[in-house]
Amino acid sequence: MFKIFNNKNIEKYSSAVTLSDMEIFIFPELLYSLLLANIMSPIIWEWKKDEWFKDIDKLNPYRKILRLKQYIMDNYDFNLDIDTWGLTTKENEIARFEPFMNVETISRSNALFGYEGDKYYFSMDIRRHFGLDKYNSNEIPYWKTETVEAMNAFKYKKNYEKGAGECVSLSTLYAAALFIICKIPLKDIYLLATPLHSQNFVDVKGGIVTNNRRIVTKNMWFNGTELTVKAQRAIRNEQITIISHNTGFVHVVYPEATINHEVYTDFEKKLKKFLVHDIDYEMLCNFLRQESHLQKFFQIKHEYHGIHRYIPAEKAYAYEHTSSFKINKSTRDKLLSEIDEYEFSQEPIQNRICLNNFDEFFKKHKVDFNDENDIISVMDQLNLPNIPLKEILTSLCEFCNIDPRLPGNNKNFIKSEPIQLSSEMSREDIVNYLESIRDTNVSADLAFYALRDFSRTEWDPFIKAALERNPVSINMYQNLSEDEVINTLESMPNLSIYNGSRMAQPDEVCNYQRGDGLEKAICLANILKYRNNSRSIRIRVLNDHVEINFNNKIINWPSNKCLNGTIKL
Repeated sequence: MFKIFNNKNIEKYSSAVTLSDMEIFIFPELLYSLLLANIMSPIIWEWKKDEWFKDIDKLNPYRKILRLKQYIMDNYDFNLDIDTWGLTTKENEIARFEPFMNVETISRSNALFGYEGDKYYFSMDIRRHFGLDKYNSNEIPYWKTETVEAMNAFKYKKNYEKGAGECVSLSTLYAAALFIICKIPLKDIYLLATPLHSQNFVDVKGGIVTNNRRIVTKNMWFNGTELTVKAQRAIRNEQITIISHNTGFVHVVYPEATINHEVYTDFEKKLKKFLVHDIDYEMLCNFLRQESHLQKFFQIKHEYHGIHRYIPAEKAYAYEHTSSFKINKSTRDKLLSEIDEYEFSQEPIQNRICLNNFDEFFKKHKVDFNDENDIISVMDQLNLPNIPLKEILTSLCEFCNIDPRLPGNNKNFIKSEPIQLSSEMSREDIVNYLESIRDTNVSADLAFYALRDFSRTEWDPFIKAALERNPVSINMYQNLSEDEVINTLESMPNLSIYNGSRMAQPDEVCNYQRGDGLEKAICLANILKYRNNSRSIRIRVLNDHVEINFNNKIINWPSNKCLNGTIKL
């Protein structure tokens, strides 16, 4: 298809190639485009042949997802190295995006522009946690999202033994694999983005949330473990900026939403139901596991050989770390039976609440923790001196009730055609279908640019991205002469990480130390133009070879991309 680009839409279409977190925030259609690109890629379809997925179709949806989770855990690492794709500057990014969004909004919503999150993130120093504190000048990392091919290619990088990716990469990988491998319908998969994270909500078995390489069910969501705290962190503490679905998207900043209104309303109900749990003894046990500083106010009573004995809660919880049993009611007695006798007291411990009393209390009383009178009645029943019971009960209520900050308020929901893919379709059928709706669905159109398919896209957006947003290749060879750069690129394996006519960007070539001749040629052009922007470079590809012409010098490299065309720079 032939497309004429103006300054605004070439920014969007070139962003489909580089897919930085900032680009996805400005152009929310890109999030679903990357999912579709991963679905069109042959990589995940090849997983079907793996022995691990043999007979997966015989499993129920939840068991399928568990099988998929283990495969992802075994084959991918979470990559938190935000230097992977090099640096840009705040000034450059603001100049790019100011026509689309004002600077103040960008700063409030993006970690690289000073976003710190709410009180939780201030207390944990989120910029230091993500390694952002070293970017206290105007330099900031690109923080690009990887395609499934780029994720797999991490195994070629030093100090990596398998695939890897950041949170958006992993969430879109998960979503594509849920559709291809587990045959979860796209209508049941919702992509969620916050300023610092990306996750999926999957409408299976009351709800499942993906978190980097892991999955979290509702029971797991409230179990109080460290892994769960990390999984909750974004949804509990941040504004959800984008929700993306096969019917469209909603964005916190933009007034128009393309997601189906009824679908969005239904999603809100399901997510909010997932994020709330009745307060009972089990939840109190989980709450104290998470809020360990409050354990000192509790003791646990245990009947042993017909005699009551008592143990400080913090000692009992400490034994969970070396036991397969938990404090929770179903395994409490087994855990306590493992603990040495000398840890117990034969008499109740003064000025501590007996955790067992809550079990009896919650059986007899339905408590509304949003009602001040109900909280007072609990305090009257269980009150002891020097115990901050109101603080404990309020925190317990917050633990069991997460009120997500969703982006769908006061939006103009406009009708759009959903992307209708069936799990019974072949990969070829899906590619042909998405090709057929490119004129009417911008996410489908952008997906082919995220796919990097030179046979199905105009080349200008790819070239713009290659020459403007690939600093790794420039810096990696900054101390080499031109001839040394040419020799270095020529010595790399003539192997692309992408199949067919799909193309790697220059920084992918250099990070993974391999590339097709055409990919190497564009990488060389990026380096040469950075050193002298006024020089003219012509790249001509003819089926099985590529010719690079500059400064009266001609270089020929083999190419397996089966493309024909000329790039003048």
